[in-house]
Amino acid sequence: MPQARPPSRDHLQTSHWFGDQQLDFRPAEYWKPGTRVTIHYRLKSVEVSPGVYGDVDKDEPFAIGRSQVSTADSGTHQMTVVRDGQSHTVPATLGDEKNPSWNGVMVIMSKENVVDMDSQTVGLGNAYRIPDVRHAMRLTTKGTYVHGNYWARANPFGRDNTSHGCVALQDEKGGSDTSPAGTFFKDSLISDVVKIVNSKGQTVAPDNGLGGWNLDWTKW
Repeated sequence: MPQARPPSRDHLQTSHWFGDQQLDFRPAEYWKPGTRVTIHYRLKSVEVSPGVYGDVDKDEPFAIGRSQVSTADSGTHQMTVVRDGQSHTVPATLGDEKNPSWNGVMVIMSKENVVDMDSQTVGLGNAYRIPDVRHAMRLTTKGTYVHGNYWARANPFGRDNTSHGCVALQDEKGGSDTSPAGTFFKDSLISDVVKIVNSKGQTVAPDNGLGGWNLDWTKW
């Protein structure tokens, strides 16, 4: 089967290919709130794969909304949320010694009210099966989330790292809109940045979710 041939940089600016099927776009720095951005699609008649040609030649404008960057610190067991310059701190528990969280910059890819978390799906055998995890926000394609936790013993939030790699916030069984997890879920948007620092884990791969921020701009 013929291999796909990515369009050249003459047609794709500020982009990076991960393999021959995933193309990500990003600026050098986070856009400021209110910035007006226009995507210039110039792919008409461009061969995107052997014998396959693009049919898009248009501009698509949009505006950047409010800013929210959350930093989860594995060393302090706290997550600092900075929204439009105002900050507050949320007690958290991150990956334990055997399952450290990824370090690096991640992006909320989806918001899911309820997730069935099964350790077998992420290569951890029968370590856990929790079918009713509330307030879950996916950070990587390989299963890292910020999510609510109602089952933790001895209240580890802000005190210890006990998760299997996720960033867990205190919640109630069935989910509480006023819990730390519920509040963060309500206030967060898809595309908000979540950074994990001071973990013993490696830096998340740039193609594991929307982790392109972890690739130096000179290599982008």
